[in-house]
Order: sequence, then C-alpha cells, then structure tokens
Amino acid sequence: MSARKAATDIVAKPPRETTALFGHHVAEQALLDAYRGGRIAHAWLIGGAQGIGKATLAYRMARFVLAHRDPLADAVQGAASLDLDPSHPVVRHVAAEAHGGLLTLERSVNDKGVLRNVITVDESRETIGFFGSTAAVEGWRVCIVDTVDDLNASSANALLKVIEEPPQRSLFLLVSNSPARVLPTIQSRCRKLMLRPLATADVIAAAVAATDLAPGDPKLADAAAASEGSVSRALTLLGGDALTLHQKTTALLDSLPNVDPRALHALGEAIGGTDRATLAAFVDGVDRWIAQRLRAGDANANLPRLARLAEVWEKIGRAARDTEAYNLERKPLVFSVFGLLAEAVR
Repeated sequence: MSARKAATDIVAKPPRETTALFGHHVAEQALLDAYRGGRIAHAWLIGGAQGIGKATLAYRMARFVLAHRDPLADAVQGAASLDLDPSHPVVRHVAAEAHGGLLTLERSVNDKGVLRNVITVDESRETIGFFGSTAAVEGWRVCIVDTVDDLNASSANALLKVIEEPPQRSLFLLVSNSPARVLPTIQSRCRKLMLRPLATADVIAAAVAATDLAPGDPKLADAAAASEGSVSRALTLLGGDALTLHQKTTALLDSLPNVDPRALHALGEAIGGTDRATLAAFVDGVDRWIAQRLRAGDANANLPRLARLAEVWEKIGRAARDTEAYNLERKPLVFSVFGLLAEAVR
C-alpha cells in the first residue's frame, strides 16, 4: 500500500482481530492478577474515552481466559501479560467470530443494511440462552458488550437480569465510553477499570499496528498529536482532508457565539456528500470542543450555562447519529449544531 493510499483509505482491524495492546499495562495487570488470584469479579466495567483500546483490552482478557481455563495453572501463574500467540486456536476462532465460549453484544445492521442506533432487547436476551445452557466448549463463558452505552432501557434491563445472578465461570466485560451514564444497577454489580487516554507515541504505535500506515508518516504524527490519546480519533483525522476539516471546525467553534454564516456554508459544503470520514471529523471536533468546556467547569462557573451545554450535547449526538444512519443532508446539521451551541454559550 502506498503512503498516499494509507493516509486516505484507512481500514483498521477490529478489536477482535487486534492482539497488541498499547499503554494500558497497569489495567491489564489488574485483570491478570485478579484472574490468577482466584478473585476475578464476574463483571467488569471498562471505561474511558472512545478509541483508546478498551475493547482491545476486553478481547485480550476474553482470549486469555478462554485459552487458560484454570487460573491456577502454571501458564497463568507465570504469565507476564494477557498476550497469546497469534497462531493460538483461540485467537483464530475469536477473530473469526467462531468461538463457542464468547458472546459479543454490539450494534448490528437491520434488514435494510443500516447500522442500528442501539443494541436491541432481543440481542441482549441472547445472554440468557448463552449463559443458561451448556457451553459449546468446556471452561469459561465470556460476554463482551461493546459498548454498554448502546443499550436502551429494555436491553440494559435484560442484561442486568443475567449479571444479577451469574452462573459459575461466567465473565462479563462491559466497554463504556461514558461509564458515569451506565445504569446504576449495572455499575453496582461491576468492578470498575478506568483507562486513561494514550500517550502520543502509543497512539502512533497502535495506529501502525491496526493499519498499513508507515510509522514515520508525518501526517500520522500530526493526527496523533491532535487525537487526545484516541487511536480511532487519529485514524478518523487521517481520512482524506479530515484533519484540516477538524481544525476549521474547532476554529469556528472558538468564535462562538459569533460565527460568519459564509464560513458555515463553506463548512457545510466541505462535509457534504457521502464521505464518512468528513462527517466523523466534524462531529468529533464538536464533541471534543464541548467536552473540553464541560471538563473546565468548576465551582465558579456558570452552572446553568454548563447544564445547557450538556443538554445540547445530547441533542447534537442524536442528530449526528440520525444524519449518518439515514444519509441525511449534512449542511443543515452544521447550521443546527452551531445554532444550538451559540444559544447554549451566550
């Protein structure tokens, strides 16, 4: 693959196929120690910002447990990490979604081939049969939910019923980009493992491992520096002109509540069409800008303004998801986003 193609047509390996872990060795050690110490919690909530390796860590844990049924075995007691040889049968079966001891809950496509906005209650109820029947393979049964944020009220309650009364040798690994928003009754039944954003060097290394990018690509270094420790954000910014668009979006956001309508028209034109990378770069820029302002809020801040900003964030998220799911016009989204934010920050 040429350097130009690598920077404009990036396809990252999904977490189930990613064996390398970067920057989260303390969290990995916590999982390993809990397992070989015989005190492994039956449910873990793995939280942190989007794209920093939470699902990768969950799959590493799942593969390790499925490959090593006995936590007291010498191979477990002497292990330095959760790493398995890529040629191990469990690694190959998990990558092919063909391991009988692993169930993954994630958003699926509907009959029209459109990605659903939520994990449905019927999909969540699959855990009942999975944990209630004899496993297809001996040993542990593991369920990864990627992400638990995608559960609606019904599907969350269906999952909760299984977590409340877990069968023997069961393990739930719940991935969350917003762990504080997870249903409190689910939180209370999980051990929490919070991951920090990756260092820039780790973002670069993870992006190289997940794609065919060259480590010395200068555009990769720029995207990693702007990614706030998120590999998925860095890869999004590398799509076509996404990095430039992201920077323009941030500049316009910084001018709020005053924005040049001509600049908004230009931005709307820039993210038009069907390129997912440009839409993702715009939404990511907005998300990052809002998150920074919410994090900066303190006791002396304008609390009503922060509350309005948080409410607007929810509306923008729903509008962005609908725009992508139903292939709606993007320019109205741009004007709607800036209109809502201008009102929220006044």
